Amino acid sequence: MSSLEIDAVLQLPQRKLVVAQSEVRLDRPGRNEIFVLMVEESKGSAGGRAAGSGHRRISKVYCFACQDGRCEKSLEVDDPAKVDTFDIPYSAVAMDIVLSNGQPYVVQGITDLDFVAGYQNVMRNLK
Repeated sequence: MSSLEIDAVLQLPQRKLVVAQSEVRLDRPGRNEIFVLMVEESKGSAGGRAAGSGHRRISKVYCFACQDGRCEKSLEVDDPAKVDTFDIPYSAVAMDIVLSNGQPYVVQGITDLDFVAGYQNVMRNLK
């Protein structure tokens, strides 16, 4: 599996939230754990802002472990009971990332070691 799979997931047209250990630069070697939470929004949802009348929930979670220029998918889960155990990072903002081909791309997300550690604990409990 190459970094092309994570590139494809990051470029899906569905709204997503990215939670990473460090800056997402898929064109450079380095160690990073990247979670991609696919967002399912109800009608009337305001993207997580307090004034929104709808709700926002996660429909699928991916995890990619990246090292030495390669990203391996370590998790893909869409079971609602399991997906609901992942906290939604409401503090996510526009985040510049770089895909494996060097192309800049903008997603919603955060770089947060505590969130990643929490997600790692959730993953251990899912297995």
